[in-house]
Amino acid sequence: MKEKYYFVYISTNQRHTVLYTGVTNNIFKRDNQHKEKIKKNSFTARYNVNKVVYYETFTDVRNAIAREKQIKGWLRKKKIDLINSLNSEWKDMVEESWK
Repeated sequence: MKEKYYFVYISTNQRHTVLYTGVTNNIFKRDNQHKEKIKKNSFTARYNVNKVVYYETFTDVRNAIAREKQIKGWLRKKKIDLINSLNSEWKDMVEESWK
């Protein structure tokens, strides 16, 4: 049986004024959905959230959901510190993975 992966991610807009935390089983597809604004009235579409600046990988969906809830509960500064610990330049990690 093929192992499934789940991703907890933090996305932002070009000016880094908004942070969005989510969970998905396909980070490439989700990133594209955000970039293409598939759900026109969603938070990510309204605030132009289109750049994944942090993510973690899990094999258990329950652990991924728990981590998403944990990060969502944090203050902005703690989320920024987490992003900076892995991606201090705030590059789009999904786009970078294709290079």
